[in-house]
Amino acid sequence: MDQTTPDEHAVVPFLRAGPPPDRTRWEGWQQWRKIRGLFVPAPRLTPAEHQDLSPRRRALHDLHRTATHVNMRLQETPMSVRVANLMRGRLQNNAVKFMPGTRDGLMINGGGFQGKTETACDAAASFEDVWRDIHHQLLPGRTPGTRDVFVPVAYCRLPVRATPKGLCKAILNVYGDPHPGTLDDLVRAVRDAIRDHHTTALLIDDVTRLRLHREDDQDTLDLIRELMDLNVTLILIGVDIPGSGLLRGAYTDPRTGQWVFPDTQHGKSHTAAASTQTGRRFDIVDLDPFDYSTTAGINAFLDHLAGIEDQLRLLRSFPGMLTTGEMPEYLYDRTRGIVGLLRRLIEDGCTEAMTSGEERLTPELLARTTIQLGDHSDLDPDAGEVPEIPQDVTPPKQSKARRRRGRNGVFDDHGERPAAGD
Repeated sequence: MDQTTPDEHAVVPFLRAGPPPDRTRWEGWQQWRKIRGLFVPAPRLTPAEHQDLSPRRRALHDLHRTATHVNMRLQETPMSVRVANLMRGRLQNNAVKFMPGTRDGLMINGGGFQGKTETACDAAASFEDVWRDIHHQLLPGRTPGTRDVFVPVAYCRLPVRATPKGLCKAILNVYGDPHPGTLDDLVRAVRDAIRDHHTTALLIDDVTRLRLHREDDQDTLDLIRELMDLNVTLILIGVDIPGSGLLRGAYTDPRTGQWVFPDTQHGKSHTAAASTQTGRRFDIVDLDPFDYSTTAGINAFLDHLAGIEDQLRLLRSFPGMLTTGEMPEYLYDRTRGIVGLLRRLIEDGCTEAMTSGEERLTPELLARTTIQLGDHSDLDPDAGEVPEIPQDVTPPKQSKARRRRGRNGVFDDHGERPAAGD
């Protein structure tokens, strides 16, 4: 039996049983943390090898190829590496501080579909992998006076219409804790949960849903800042944070470049400790799209395309399918260098390539492919969470003397470098 293809009666190993993990619950976060990066892509087959399969095995292989295209691994970019390194360093530094007081936070800023959430969650999960090992060595058994469930990282999303009560409930949902009736009791329950579960990092996504023209919005932002008093590293993720109003009342420290939020001035404090703090400090790091106006930016985009190309399992794909000819420029024009839009275009393009039998990606095929963002009912377009999709991008015209940019320079259609002065 060919070991590179599924057995006729084997269990399909690449399909998921049950719904995807819900990272806003600690059980779902743990499930996702443990399985991330474990997906095994489909084996590479030539068209002849694919045709030689039995109908059932061919159908299974095609399903495996589809699963491969929609479960591509998270690829690092120069922008995401900068964000992840800063975040991991901040989490590690704060985690080993013994002195009481606020912990410097981090704001991850960027446009919609630029990979902010996945970058932040992956960095937090990598930190947790190490932190759990250390915790197990220091505290191998149960700790008297604390809860049994160890939740070093808690991830939640701000409700579309945010209130202090809504934020508290979102945090308590991570732990599966009940919701007390009053705001004071909710805040107390949040503080107890973060402390008792040994939570070191609290990630709050979609923070720019706060409009700040409502008193509830301002009170929610005040509560978010005050959570820093709990010896937890606060990671806020949002779209256009500088333009959202979240920095209102803050100033930059000329020595460190950090944003400093003075003690609560608006509304009421949710914690008695707030008046004792001199300020709460955040760094802001941007996760930008690819830049196609510089050599370094173009090379980074080509490297990213090469990484995507390596993961594809189209039967007639070829080296340079995404990185040579007019394809890089076309892909950039279609997506403006936004990694989420690029991913969706490639996913849907692969589906079209398999359905049509073309089995490769070309500008002409992608021109027939509409970028579908799927169900984004849980996103807030008014907060910039749904990016504008470039329209009316036509495939480049072919010419006999067309030159194509490769990863190692510029080549003509025969794969040769043009002579100097051409």
